[in-house]
This record gives sequence, structure tokens and C-alpha cells, in this order.
Amino acid sequence: MKSIQMKSIPSQCFLGEGPLWIARLGCFFWVDIEKGNLHRYHLATEQLEIRHFPHRLAVVLEGQIGKLILGLDRKLVRYDWETEEIEELCEVESDLILNRFNDGKVDPKGRIWIGTLSTLFTEGAGSLYRIGPDLQPKVQLTNLTISNGMAWTADRQTFYFIDTPTKKIQEFAFDPKTGAIEFRRIAVEIPEGLGFPDGMCIDREGMLWVAHYAGSGVYCWDPSTGQLLDKIELPVPHVTSCCFGGENLDLMLITTAQENLPADDLKKFPQSGDVFLVKLEVGGLESFQAAF
Repeated sequence: MKSIQMKSIPSQCFLGEGPLWIARLGCFFWVDIEKGNLHRYHLATEQLEIRHFPHRLAVVLEGQIGKLILGLDRKLVRYDWETEEIEELCEVESDLILNRFNDGKVDPKGRIWIGTLSTLFTEGAGSLYRIGPDLQPKVQLTNLTISNGMAWTADRQTFYFIDTPTKKIQEFAFDPKTGAIEFRRIAVEIPEGLGFPDGMCIDREGMLWVAHYAGSGVYCWDPSTGQLLDKIELPVPHVTSCCFGGENLDLMLITTAQENLPADDLKKFPQSGDVFLVKLEVGGLESFQAAF
């Protein structure tokens, strides 16, 4: 990739994930799953605030009436940043105490899509759920190991999904009205040596920007050809997720992790766990707001 403007925001997350831009607040949010920390970074003032929860905090999404929706362990809750009030919405897999939520996104109709995994990373132990305003989780995919990145095309007809250990990006036909998905094909297969696909976002041209865990960067893939187009090289091995934000949606916030790095590697890559802001020539699509 040609020279880029990059800025790091020290946050030293153990497992930074789930970046989100909320335009009306002018803020990026992200989570540290294992520490249970929610970060809010005000872009204009560069003020970073952190809230702690005594849970694994997997997801932060934009809800209605100025509230956030968080994935705490296996529960979705509504959270008010100002009052710190928490309202429980629903729970999945209450019988699977080793499972927790992982990545989540809001679809074009305001439904939440959120996956699970086993904290032991048991093969096939996770599922992907769709949750609408009725707050009844509906299973969309099963037999997942690390349910991860999601993205919808601008025309809302296609849904992309990652189950990390498969090293594949799956493409589904998407019905925006009903939320139904139907598998079409494998859009991208990640070659050996590039790490594992993790979180993902999509740009205005329909290209997929994918954080590669153990791949030291965010890779840009063309889903129509499966070809690698570009890479944002980062000074850390474990890159976990990315989202577009800023006034023109041409800033990318990238999360990273310290987990699975021995002490020697943490010394070698001291910015592991920080987040990075990168200015891109291409802009992204705005994230959606949950309908509840």
C-alpha cells in the first residue's frame, strides 16, 4: 500500500474488537472483550473514556433513543452512557455456560446479527442469530467455531460472513424485507501465511476490508474475483476488526489484541492492543442503527 496517514490511540486492549462509528456523537466506540471495557473516543477532541463491565463485553451497537446495545456474555442489553443504566433485552444459549457472544452488526432493517463461540473454541459450538424488535433470537447459521465478520452490500442484496478458522468469506443472498439468507458461494479464500480473517467492513465500491489475526494488517479483498487488492500494514501481529468513520467515512479505525502473544512478542510489538486510525482514499458505508 502507498504511504498512508496513520495515528495510534493507546488503549492496550487484551482483545480489542467491535469498532463502531456513531456520527451523531462524533465518536468511535470499541470493546476489550476479556477485560469487559467499553471505549469511547471523541474524534474532534481526541478524548478517550472507558467504562468497565463485570462481564465479557463482545459487542457495542447503536440503539434507539440515544442508547447503546451491548453484548455481555450471552445477553443483549440496552445501555445509557449518561446514566449508566442497563436494561436486559434477551439472552441466547443460557444452557451453554462456556459460550459467549462474539462479533455483531446491525442489518439495513435494524435487526441485530450476532454470533457465538465457545470460550474453549470448540469446533462447531457457535451459532449466528438474527434479533429483531420482538427480541426473539432466531438462529441463522449453526456449526460455527468463531462467528465473526459481517457486511452487507450497498444494494442490500448480499451478505458476507466469516467463520474465522475456515479462512473463507462466505457470500449469501440477502432478503432485506425478511432478513432471510441463502448461501451462494465462497467469495474469498485466504491463502496460507496471511493469518486468519476476523472482523470486516465494506467500502463504497463493494470491496471487503478484513482484519487478519496473526496477519499484521487489514487486507482489502475483491469479493467478485477473490483477489487481494491492498493491505494496511500494522506494527502488531493480531489485528482484530475495522470500521469506517469520520465526517466523510474515509477514516478507518482498526482494533488489535495482545492475547496469544508471549512476553517476548509483547516487547517486540509494544503497540499490540492499541487501536489505529488510518486515512483512506476510499470511503465506507454508514453503519445501521438497531430498530429497538
